[in-house]
Amino acid sequence: MKKKSVLGLLLATVLSIGVLAGCSSTKKEETKKESDTKVVSTVKGDVTIPTNPKRIVDVSGSSEALAILGDIPVATANVDSYKTTEVPEYVKDKLGNAKVVGHSMTDTMDVEAIIATNPDLIIMSERQNKIYDQLKAVAPVVVLKDYQNDWRTNITDVAKILGKETEAQNWLKDYDTKAQAVGKAIAEKNGDKTTYLTVLASAGKFYVLTGAGIGSMLYDDMKLAKPTNLPPQEGISLPVVTMEGLAQIQSDYLIVIATDADWNDLQNSAVYKNLKAVKDGKVTKLESAPYFVQGYQPIGKEKLLDGIKEKLAGK
Repeated sequence: MKKKSVLGLLLATVLSIGVLAGCSSTKKEETKKESDTKVVSTVKGDVTIPTNPKRIVDVSGSSEALAILGDIPVATANVDSYKTTEVPEYVKDKLGNAKVVGHSMTDTMDVEAIIATNPDLIIMSERQNKIYDQLKAVAPVVVLKDYQNDWRTNITDVAKILGKETEAQNWLKDYDTKAQAVGKAIAEKNGDKTTYLTVLASAGKFYVLTGAGIGSMLYDDMKLAKPTNLPPQEGISLPVVTMEGLAQIQSDYLIVIATDADWNDLQNSAVYKNLKAVKDGKVTKLESAPYFVQGYQPIGKEKLLDGIKEKLAGK
């Protein structure tokens, strides 16, 4: 009878240990499952995403921000505005292997191509809302605000999604330090009252980069002087002026982003030849591809700093 009691006690102990071990294992599995995912706040509400996504598809235009943070997307819509099937030349070393699935400024994408990349996270912009339901069926989707020209907030918000806020702030700090140093060097060489203007020449019209692209680099990042009569910019749309309107701005230095055809047309214009910057030999020509889009993107901006310094202040 005693033996039976001892055996029963041993059996009960073993079973208890087994139950406890099973509970512990279940808790560990639940904890691991929770650590594999996290909840992020988006414009579409809270979304559960992988903690460390490995196959990110970005169609929001944030691929350079992702690259800065060490997360190269498997598919992208960051393309050159003049070569819309390719990523811009200056960033091919980082994004060249990403599959191009559209243009980030459009409202739709090649959904089948996105599916083929087997993503575990998709990042899109509000401007692509029409394909949100399609993409949500493929993988968790984070919808970002349409930042327009606010590239700094874009980097910061992408960093929050990935838990890399410190890396983003460090990069922005380094960029600002370099931009201000370049601006100081240019101002010291040319005078702090010297003015600068950037325009995109296209079919006889001029799109003035007042608050975007290279224009915002000159004024906001490098703190260089604006010319008088600079047209204001509202939202993402660039102010447009005619040749006569361009003559009214009269900047000391002029940066012209143009195709070869548009550049050649300028050389035949009497009005253009009489611009102050042209007569003083202070015009810089930049190719439309990749320089137009380059001034809008973070890696592009950083790479442009040395080139702008060389063109406006020499080495």
